[in-house]
Amino acid sequence: MRRTRVAPWSRRMVAETVLTPADLIWPLFVTEGSGVEEPIASLPGVSRWSVERIAERAREAEALGIPCIALFPNTPANLRSDDGREALNPDNLMCRAIRAAKEAAPGVGVLTDVALDPYTSHGHDGLVDARGNVMNDVTSEVLVQQAIVQAEAGSDVIAPSDMMDGRVGAIRAALEAGGHHDVQIMAYAAKYASAYYGPFRDAVGTRGLLKGDKRGYQMDSANAEEALREVALDLAEGADTVMVKPGLPYLDIVRRVKERFEVPVFAYQVSGEYAMIEASVAAGAGDRDALVLETLMAFKRAGASGVLTYHAPLAARLMLG
Repeated sequence: MRRTRVAPWSRRMVAETVLTPADLIWPLFVTEGSGVEEPIASLPGVSRWSVERIAERAREAEALGIPCIALFPNTPANLRSDDGREALNPDNLMCRAIRAAKEAAPGVGVLTDVALDPYTSHGHDGLVDARGNVMNDVTSEVLVQQAIVQAEAGSDVIAPSDMMDGRVGAIRAALEAGGHHDVQIMAYAAKYASAYYGPFRDAVGTRGLLKGDKRGYQMDSANAEEALREVALDLAEGADTVMVKPGLPYLDIVRRVKERFEVPVFAYQVSGEYAMIEASVAAGAGDRDALVLETLMAFKRAGASGVLTYHAPLAARLMLG
């Protein structure tokens, strides 16, 4: 067995899994201001960018061969409300960033998060009742409007991350009715209530806002069969692709989804996963480049069509040599 492993050329020739920049989606955080780069303390090496600097990142992605960027807004506190109405503003931070990115790099796909947590004063992904429970159907109605606003701004991929039941079908119907026939839906189909999301909540300014937790609508980490039912429902409702989130702790779910449905499945290497690699490097426990590439290869080997990762530009540069 060792003969084919001896030389680098031979290892390349018999490699079963190939990793390229085209396998990457680069998540980016948008903030207000001009010429702004705000480093995020809990995500070393990751920043919030003002709109015109998001355009620069889109051009950078294009140069590196990264096919798609994913946008997440850090909505100013004065624009957050119980009903998340800023999500429906066609000139909100997200929509301005979409337009800037598409103008700067038309060939780079723009994926946009559909959920209300960046816009609500309570930090939940939807509207809450008097008892603090997230209401499914009324939230879905708002998510549909949010998706249309983003599609009209130029979003290529609508990515509902809220985990409301039935919202994929409602969004698909609204996109079709609005003439947005080519806008894709990448459903956060198996999104778990995870301890790995902390740095992301810092990045979008919701960590201190969240009342309670999200276990009532995000998945229980103990469940795998339930993930398959979630994926089946989202595909039946019109999702083009599906996502598993978090990533590395849920590779078994990625594999089972791929084998069961034979559709494009993406994994999100979430903020806590990124931060663990960076903490390991800072402690002298590992080499960043090797850890990043090996981890991304694990996603591909498990069956992921692509990975959302904050390490995207680093990984692309390593692949390009």
